[in-house]
Amino acid sequence: MDKKKYFSLVLVLGSLTALGPFSIDMYLPGFTGIAKDLNTSVNNVSLTLSSYFVGISVGQLLYGPLLDRFGRKKPLYIGLLVYILASLACYYVTSIDYFILLRFIQAVGSCGASVAAITMVRDLFPVKEIPKVFAKLMLVLGLSPMLAPTLGGYVTEDFGWHMVFLVLTFMGIGVLLASKFFLKSTYVPDKSLSLKPNAIINNFIAVLKEPQFYTYALTGGIAFSGLFTYVASSPVIFMDIFDVDAKVYGWIFALLSVSFIGTSQLNSYLLRSYSSEQLISVGLRLQCSVSILFAAGIYLEILNLYGVIIMLFLFLGCLGFCNPNTTALSLEPFEKNAGSASAVMGAIQMGLGAIASVAVGIFVTNSILPVTLIFIGSSLLALLILHFGKKNIKEKYSQKTI
Repeated sequence: MDKKKYFSLVLVLGSLTALGPFSIDMYLPGFTGIAKDLNTSVNNVSLTLSSYFVGISVGQLLYGPLLDRFGRKKPLYIGLLVYILASLACYYVTSIDYFILLRFIQAVGSCGASVAAITMVRDLFPVKEIPKVFAKLMLVLGLSPMLAPTLGGYVTEDFGWHMVFLVLTFMGIGVLLASKFFLKSTYVPDKSLSLKPNAIINNFIAVLKEPQFYTYALTGGIAFSGLFTYVASSPVIFMDIFDVDAKVYGWIFALLSVSFIGTSQLNSYLLRSYSSEQLISVGLRLQCSVSILFAAGIYLEILNLYGVIIMLFLFLGCLGFCNPNTTALSLEPFEKNAGSASAVMGAIQMGLGAIASVAVGIFVTNSILPVTLIFIGSSLLALLILHFGKKNIKEKYSQKTI
């Protein structure tokens, strides 16, 4: 594959994966304004974030079989059309209840793009190249939390939060056109794949029974829930507790994104000397250590705004070592039903994200300590799953070689 084609593929696939994060991050600076305009609380507004995560989780399971049965492009186009219409409807919303529902529908549409992108990486690139490709996607994907809240902060301050969703509508149209004209699919639809509920469920069960899949999908999903915890709690931490305005909040969010992007790219270079398994293990241990130090600093009341930013910067950096590698290792055993595997992996990740964001809405009001405790719990649990799951992988491998 020549460099120009490689670059264009990564760029388009990256734009597909970035659509969801833009939809998550861009409206965060408007939380206070949304609560005021819709006569509700900021905690209720955070439910629109939770419903988005639930929508992505459910939608992933819907698109996985469709991508395997009908090919990659048709389900992708349908999902993007749903996303565009739901985003436009959010522009006109006047009720928090309808807003929560529309965010769910918007998420169902957007996750078609993310599942298709991850699946097509498995289609278009050799297995050994996949971790590096995912690391490059993280560079494109990582620009979204840098640009989205910053852009959202300026749009919200100057035009109101409704305008954010009009911007997202046009972004959806742009991604749809890019997919139509610049993205080629090599996958041949599997017309023998049944779309009956029992067949789909059995296919998902077969994916979940693969030790390498459930070990790395759960490890990555639980570790990555720390990111969703941070995203959901960041408006409370910075705009309520530290009382920064929407524009400053956007710039802080962008600064913190540099950490995740930087380590994701560093990961691609480290893969030349170390295995994905080694980098995941080191990343999780660092994540646990940083979380504990963060909690201690908050408990002892020795961290000001700048101290909190530094600790979050370190924590998010640890995620950059885990996510590309757990994603690649989760999909490695699959070729025929990569779409279903991508869907299950995404559903696990976003389902855990929904749980984390709901927990933030319940427990995080005027203190950062609950956030740090969630960080500690998710990091330790991910490390335990990795430890015991690797034993199951070794047992299955040894049985095959007997």
